[in-house]
Amino acid sequence: MASSKHDGELRRLALSVLQPGFVGTEAPDWVLRDIGDGLASVVLFSRNIVSTEQVARLTAQLRSENPELIVAIDEEAGDVTRIESATGSSRPGNFALGTVDDTELTEAVAADLGRQLRTAGVSLDYAPSADVNSNPDNPIIGVRSFGSDPDVVSRHTAAWIQGLQSSGVAACAKHFPGHGDVAVDSHHDLPAYGAGRDEIAAQALPPFRAALSAGVRAVMSGHLLVPAYDPDLPATLSRRILRDLLRGELGFDGLVVSDAIEMGAVTRRYGIDGATVKAVAAGVDAICVGGESAEEATTELLVKALTAAVAAGELPEERLAEAAGRVREFAGWSAALRASAGGTGETAGDGIGHLAARRAVRLTGAAREALPLTAAPHVVELAPVTNMAIGKETPWGVADPLRERLPGTTSVRVHDEELREGKLELTSCALEPAVGRPLVVVARDAARHPWMSRAVTSLTTARPDAIVVEMGLPDTTGATTAHLFTHGASAASGVAAAELLAGTD
Repeated sequence: MASSKHDGELRRLALSVLQPGFVGTEAPDWVLRDIGDGLASVVLFSRNIVSTEQVARLTAQLRSENPELIVAIDEEAGDVTRIESATGSSRPGNFALGTVDDTELTEAVAADLGRQLRTAGVSLDYAPSADVNSNPDNPIIGVRSFGSDPDVVSRHTAAWIQGLQSSGVAACAKHFPGHGDVAVDSHHDLPAYGAGRDEIAAQALPPFRAALSAGVRAVMSGHLLVPAYDPDLPATLSRRILRDLLRGELGFDGLVVSDAIEMGAVTRRYGIDGATVKAVAAGVDAICVGGESAEEATTELLVKALTAAVAAGELPEERLAEAAGRVREFAGWSAALRASAGGTGETAGDGIGHLAARRAVRLTGAAREALPLTAAPHVVELAPVTNMAIGKETPWGVADPLRERLPGTTSVRVHDEELREGKLELTSCALEPAVGRPLVVVARDAARHPWMSRAVTSLTTARPDAIVVEMGLPDTTGATTAHLFTHGASAASGVAAAELLAGTD
């Protein structure tokens, strides 16, 4: 009997350290049952979202089993949006905000987002990215970062956290100890950050220190190898990084959340169950899972792995209980934060996202002279394969908002494989339809995609009067061509660019 009771307690502890996702716009029975059995958190993705009102009903349904349930979401605004995945974000992302470099604006945008999330019943946002994008070839961070300068990233990380939390939603600084100087996408394999400790202290850690000073109570670990601290284990699985560095040196005593545990960077070597056990043993308090693996069977697999690891002596029961205690403490704090935020919870309605996106646009001299367009253009959008953090369903670009402002605008979206396989050819799809009218070329990180850079060069060589709209990291090598830089591909940024092109701003 005692053993059975202990098994039940262990199961509750194991459930409490998981933050699973699920499929559907209503709570599945298994999720409600697990909440009753001790599950303390869930995470929402775009597949769970139709509207703010529907999410509010969903979160109320979930909290009927536990009023302090942590409801998390991966909502960065900008390119990575869940709450507005169907329409594109009405707010620009971090890089645009860092470009403007007005911390009051950053705080106001985050507060506006926080009001929307709080209305929806969200209590924890896996944002902001506190990563310093010091490697321009970084395939996973890019415009999700406030920039490449640690000072800029630090002050905007702090402002974003203060803004979000002022609206009653807890922030989560990620991806510790800094994912900005890597060249591998951790969704697929394990990236390495090879800098020495002094360089890490000067480059990657300042934004996390700023986040802690700003009152952040959750930090997300990154799936990357940092040999200066641990040559063998990625940060999510490393006691040296989570215990010695984050807790010891930085003095963080809040909730440590893992990046999605099903990502290839950790599962390829340890499996999803092995990675979960190692993460908790290393100091992670809450395991984010379910971006891809959202079935009841995955949650059960992880519960069994954790309880079996305790039984086998691989995971001290005290560590599991400590993690569960931190989750409980955070749940109480975030519930109080949500309750204490004033106002109705509605978004500001003053177009702060649009204002911020507009302020982030930069034009070259040639573009200033060429705008506004005097006729409806042909728009060529060069579309990269985006990383998995960016929803494939999320619209982006300039053609649609430009068509609303300049009726008669035509467009084509071009992918690398279509050019490579001969399914599309730039002369017929881009140049011929633009004869006698303006040509607008839209790129997204052209400097990181050789095929895209070649296409931009080819089109601007044939049409020197073309206007290039770069919606990713700016590349100023083609400075003689008219360029417009939005510093992100959110819907807000697309509208801001369209307004400038059409002269309706």
